[in-house]
Amino acid sequence: MPKSQVRKKKVYTPPTDVRPAVAAASKKPSPVWVPASAVFLIVFGIAWLVVYYLSGQQYPVAAWEFWNLAVGFGCMVASLGILSRWR
Repeated sequence: MPKSQVRKKKVYTPPTDVRPAVAAASKKPSPVWVPASAVFLIVFGIAWLVVYYLSGQQYPVAAWEFWNLAVGFGCMVASLGILSRWR
């Protein structure tokens, strides 16, 4: 049986007149506060929800009723937003 030929592709070289706009800015590492604040918000949000459920929906703020869930989940979603900036 004859052997099939191997295709040789050319190596792509981008045009020299087009440069990435933010190449230098994207290579900088994130500050230390980015992962630290994200971890804090995750832990705080989980703790808020655990306290809310274990207290029989009386604490942390009884007047907020089900808005306590929004606070807990909002903290965790905010941490995801912060973590999307982490490099």
